[in-house]
Amino acid sequence: MGVIQNILAVIVVLGVLITIHEYGHFWVARRCGIKVLRFSIGFGKPFWSWTDRHGTEYGVAAIPLGGYVKMLDEREGPVDPSERHLAFNTKSVWKRIAVVSAGPLANFLLAILAYWALFVAGTTTVVPMVGAVAPDSPAGRAGLTPDAEIVAINDQPTPSWEAINLRLIGAIGDDQLTITTRAPGASASREKTLDVERFLVDQDPPRPLVTLGITAWRPQLPAVLGRVLEDGAAQAAGLKAGDRIVSIDGVLVVDWIDFVERVRGAPGETLSVLVARDGKEETLSLTPASNALDDGRVVGQVGAGVENVSWPEEYQRELSYGPLAAVGQAVSKTGEMTVLTLDSIRKMLVGLIAPSNLSGPITIARIAGDTARSGLEAFLGFMAYLSISLGVLNLLPIPVLDGGHLLFYLVEAVRGKPLSEKVQNAGLRIGMALVGSLMFMAIYFDLMRLW
Repeated sequence: MGVIQNILAVIVVLGVLITIHEYGHFWVARRCGIKVLRFSIGFGKPFWSWTDRHGTEYGVAAIPLGGYVKMLDEREGPVDPSERHLAFNTKSVWKRIAVVSAGPLANFLLAILAYWALFVAGTTTVVPMVGAVAPDSPAGRAGLTPDAEIVAINDQPTPSWEAINLRLIGAIGDDQLTITTRAPGASASREKTLDVERFLVDQDPPRPLVTLGITAWRPQLPAVLGRVLEDGAAQAAGLKAGDRIVSIDGVLVVDWIDFVERVRGAPGETLSVLVARDGKEETLSLTPASNALDDGRVVGQVGAGVENVSWPEEYQRELSYGPLAAVGQAVSKTGEMTVLTLDSIRKMLVGLIAPSNLSGPITIARIAGDTARSGLEAFLGFMAYLSISLGVLNLLPIPVLDGGHLLFYLVEAVRGKPLSEKVQNAGLRIGMALVGSLMFMAIYFDLMRLW
């Protein structure tokens, strides 16, 4: 069932993003007086198509990993002299630049719209309070203390744990971090400088809070099962939702975290678990399944989730804006995520971020499914971020991508004439090789994550 949900979620996400991207090209092309021959979502033979009164064919093909807008162009076939003025190649270089730029621009506009909707609807987030600080850690050595809210990192505000993680990911490769905290009820804040030589470099996946030695505050979670997954080790042992874990192998279980740590530390081992159910106690045999993590460690997993516990109101924060204020916030958020994406690409090129962090269609499908199950808010946020990534990647100056075509047209604008067909064809071949290599690497790392 999870696989089917992942597939449906990624079809929805990619379908929307690709449609918006290609519609950007299509809309501007029409307004620049260019005849559009075909608007296709997906590659391959279309399984559904229709033609409008302008002669444009619209189609949906079976391979949903892209799309294209085919325009009248003398370089791709003969053009009737009466329609030559409608051909893409006969338009001014600035109109061609506008058409090529419109696709990525449409993706940025979609991200702004998604963030605007989230800001207007309002989101409830958890106040980023420090729960514990490891003594021999960058945070501990800098004097960071528990029960304080992290209000800024490197002078950038952090109203939520999501914002904190984004700031920390953006600091990959740094040697120092400045963390500003404020105690509950206090008006003054305290600033601490943490020494973090080559922060998160060579970590795959990055674990920023663990690396700093910071544990987020959370209400104590009783060791009570909220759900038990089908075909998991917990179900096989006879555990049910509502069961409270009393002890494991005769040792009292303090809370849910204690239970999880013991399970993770016992892959393949049979544990004697005492549970309380309906006022009675019962002993069950539980054998956690072995689960290999990306870093090579093998941990135990039983396929069970904790019963929900409500957070105290003072640890919750409502973030919402009026329709006009939300526009500025959405534009700012889109700009911030764009800069983060560009900076991540730069750090990957100079070796600060491992190439294994590349994500392909399998990882995108998994995340799409996870966010869809988490609710509309998470799903929209993921779609907005992916739309920004698609816009940024398409603007990279690599031939075959929109950015490569823009590079050719900008050179033409400066020179006053286009590059020779030989140079453009050579660039396209190089671009195809680069894009093909990146796709191969992304799919390879996707498959390695599955294993």
